[in-house]
Amino acid sequence: MTENKHIAIAGGGLVGSLLAVYLSKRGYRVDIFERRSDMRQENIDGGRSINLALSNRGLIALNEVGITEGIERIAIPMHGRMIHALDKTLTFQPYGRNGQFINSISRSSLNSLLINTAEKLGAKFHFDHRIIQVDLHHSTLIYEVKGKEFRKTYDAIAGADGAFSAIRLAMQFTDRFDFSQDYIEHGYKELEIPPGKSGEFMMETNALHIWPRESFMLIALPNPGGSFTCTLFFPFEGKTSFSSLKSDESIINFFKEYFPDACVLMPQLLADFNTNPAASLVTMKSYPWVRNRTLIIGDAAHAIVPFYGQGMNAGFEDCRILNMLLNQYDDNWEKAITTFQSQRKADTDAIAELALDNFVEMRDLVADKDFLLRKKIEARLSMLYPERWIPLYSMVTFHHDIRYSEAQRIGAKQKQIMDDVMARPGIESTWEHLDFEQLVQKLQAT
Repeated sequence: MTENKHIAIAGGGLVGSLLAVYLSKRGYRVDIFERRSDMRQENIDGGRSINLALSNRGLIALNEVGITEGIERIAIPMHGRMIHALDKTLTFQPYGRNGQFINSISRSSLNSLLINTAEKLGAKFHFDHRIIQVDLHHSTLIYEVKGKEFRKTYDAIAGADGAFSAIRLAMQFTDRFDFSQDYIEHGYKELEIPPGKSGEFMMETNALHIWPRESFMLIALPNPGGSFTCTLFFPFEGKTSFSSLKSDESIINFFKEYFPDACVLMPQLLADFNTNPAASLVTMKSYPWVRNRTLIIGDAAHAIVPFYGQGMNAGFEDCRILNMLLNQYDDNWEKAITTFQSQRKADTDAIAELALDNFVEMRDLVADKDFLLRKKIEARLSMLYPERWIPLYSMVTFHHDIRYSEAQRIGAKQKQIMDDVMARPGIESTWEHLDFEQLVQKLQAT
């Protein structure tokens, strides 16, 4: 049914290469066009978020296409957040129940694994091919290779070429196409904590480390080689910002003041800070995602900020849902992609909003005593009624069967109930005597 269908995918990144695996397994002939060089032959990560948090939604998709064994070799489980206070005290906050964790994984290692898998299935990657134009009426790509232009027509096109997608740009010039982009005032810069002299981790291995400092924060994710990839989320402008750190002395003094325990573990701090660029953070929304037989997917359709660790996972879930719809419609591409956009839009809007909300939680609240008490009460509710009270973070991260939009809706109800609980006088000393059954009933009644 599919062997004569020839599909082009714009973008050979994480979502594009996973989509290539899915479609190749269905029997499609797949060409992937990637403007960058082959990452398996050179390091092209520089300055990008090279560590990612792979969680349940992404893992389910990878499991579906049989990519499991390779993941275990390049991922490190993180069972919770390790909060680093200004006075160097540490507080561990589990992500969920025992046995629930997210995975720190290298972008390039995972991408290489997906590319290799797709190629074994017959997909053809065309590196150093830059798409310069798209004919949406005829499903034709116009691309450039070494200064020369070529064009090729396909049965269908999928744009998985990221937040600044060439495929989406072509759609933006069509009638009644909605598009928005919203940059936050913060950017990010990547730094490193190297392994110890014997290759050992210098901090707790199985945790996502966070230094919350109200208007900014530092995080660190472990790597298999013993190092940690650190990311400073920091305002571009202002009194304390990238623009204010103009000298080596100001950089060192800033880290000694706000991240003293991390600073002593970063011998290459100045070199990393001065070399790695400060990158921006943007939320992009668009609709529709379909024009004739062309679809945009992943960040090309709905780029989000990284504070819920769901950008990649949402893109992988896109691929899984599209594959499910191709099953449902017997590989009728037009029906599948039209249903895909109408079903999926509400969920991608929801996770975009949740990601922005979680930035506030991570940088401002995780060290707040009232927030910690709230989490303690919610953990008790979840322990007593595991099927009736699932915390918002767990719904998003560990329950792929709960849509993002549904998780957001339930999470809003939980917040209202917990706001009422936290407003009770003396709650810090009486919380263990709450009527937990009544709280759960309120959630189900509203």
